[in-house]
Amino acid sequence: MSGQSMLSDQQASTEGYSLDAAFDSGNPEKIKRILEAALLTTQEPLPVTELRKLFDNTVSVKNLSRLLEDLQAHWTNRGVELVQVASGWRFQARTEMQVFLNRLDPPKVPRYSRAVLETLAIIVYHQPVTRGDIEEIRGISVSSSILKTLTARGWIDQVGHRNVAGKPALFATTQHFLNDLGLRSLDELPPLEELGSLIEVDEHSLAIEDDESETKSTASDTEPDA
Repeated sequence: MSGQSMLSDQQASTEGYSLDAAFDSGNPEKIKRILEAALLTTQEPLPVTELRKLFDNTVSVKNLSRLLEDLQAHWTNRGVELVQVASGWRFQARTEMQVFLNRLDPPKVPRYSRAVLETLAIIVYHQPVTRGDIEEIRGISVSSSILKTLTARGWIDQVGHRNVAGKPALFATTQHFLNDLGLRSLDELPPLEELGSLIEVDEHSLAIEDDESETKSTASDTEPDA
């Protein structure tokens, strides 16, 4: 077969899946197959706005969202599930499958320091907060290494500065944090007492190790607080 013929065949095949009226033509199954392929082969969650690019933005957000929900139902009672998290849609192994998957790739035993969990919890439920806010709530100085560790994990980030003397940095959780917990928004956060167990159960690979003992801030560890 000539290169030109192969190209023609590829174009014909592509055109069959690029119908901007695929939904209206009575064959939404084509769209669902494309969505399925995209979501199964990507590493990160994909929002609807990004998924629309698969169809040159010709499929409406409403219709695409409905098809995603149909696809989600289609994968019910299987080993993997289609879920919506903060950053978009993704396929993931069901929680009950994790015990078997761990036999192939045993997770490292997570080690959480009380300081890290307390700091994270304060940020989660009081955000946005400054380092000074955290220290006031905990009643003890907070090592900058804890904030750096949480930032490096992608769970918190600076979101601005408080408009007071010294303009201390404000910290809040990220979409990445919600994604790791399988949540769509902060409204789905569990009660405070359940946060630690949720992270331990669902995020073995993201366990934060912090072997530093809590110490008072040194001169090099000091920043403006409010």
